[in-house]
Amino acid sequence: MTVTEVPNLADSFSEVFDAYFGEIHRYVAQRLGVDDAEDVVAETFLAAYRKREHYDPARASVRTWLYGIATNLVGKHRRAEVRALRAIARHGVPDPASAGHEERVAARVSAQSLRPSLAAAIARLNSGDRDVLLLVALAGLSHEEIAEALGIPYGTVGSRLSRARRKLRDALGGANPMEAGHG
Repeated sequence: MTVTEVPNLADSFSEVFDAYFGEIHRYVAQRLGVDDAEDVVAETFLAAYRKREHYDPARASVRTWLYGIATNLVGKHRRAEVRALRAIARHGVPDPASAGHEERVAARVSAQSLRPSLAAAIARLNSGDRDVLLLVALAGLSHEEIAEALGIPYGTVGSRLSRARRKLRDALGGANPMEAGHG
């Protein structure tokens, strides 16, 4: 669905929901885990519905606008995300069958398949750098879409992404986390 397909967001919100729910849910689930994603995605679409009259298609596409809302709501859950990444860094990914509640939450974070050192490095990034990195890695947004979603300048996206990648490389002893064998 494109902005031109949604001339009046207020009149076609069910179409927006149908078109983007799955994509937004996948992104949030990768950030927070499936259980928390249900609540955050519901909050995302509720916030979008409440703000639908104020949506400005000149500022961002509906998709980008929704990612911005979702990322802001994920921000409210960051402390749990950082705790989960740190738990993975300390203990690795737990066996779901023998894990307690905290370990199950940690295992749901998308970084669960990452090496503990990479999870720890992601947890240490400042929130702005982490948001940009994960919008690229998990949602596949372009620099322009990230700038629109987060309400930051285009150049800031590039500098945050570059800084995040450098910090991750440094934390991994110069290894590239995108190469095979580093997951």
